[in-house]
Amino acid sequence: MERSELDRIGEIDRSEEILQEYVCRDGSLHLKIGHWSVPRWTQDGQGGHSVPGKIAVWRPWLEEGGTMFEAFDGEAFVAFAVYRPRLSVGLVQLGVLHVSSSYRRQGLGAVLAAKVIESARSDGATQLYVSSAPTRGTVEFYQSLGFRPTRETNRELFELEPEDIHMTMEL
Repeated sequence: MERSELDRIGEIDRSEEILQEYVCRDGSLHLKIGHWSVPRWTQDGQGGHSVPGKIAVWRPWLEEGGTMFEAFDGEAFVAFAVYRPRLSVGLVQLGVLHVSSSYRRQGLGAVLAAKVIESARSDGATQLYVSSAPTRGTVEFYQSLGFRPTRETNRELFELEPEDIHMTMEL
């Protein structure tokens, strides 16, 4: 996918019903009950859950040397991940990973994450950082890959997503 086609992210159906989520206190995860809905991205505006808002955040990552990995079902854009190198010395980021609702639990997320991990290792990174949505499914997916909560959060990323579960993986 060309960087100029980043606006295709609007094709991803990020919707989900959340029944459980994690909070991180003093480096430990605690599961809590909750019920909220994650809607599809909006197509207009600059808000945090709008296609233009996300493009405004992610495009600079790609322009600064990041890589976008995609998955398609025929012509349908169904999943993507963004690798962001050079957060700091030895530290890189799995900046984004989204799989459309009807394609989840089929291994696409793991395949895309593996591509990010491979890129991080090729770049000589020692740690891969992810700011995970606090939902149980998302946190446990990253844990299954080897990510663990970190006490040393990246200030920039924590300020963007203070409710997220900030995790790292040793490479």
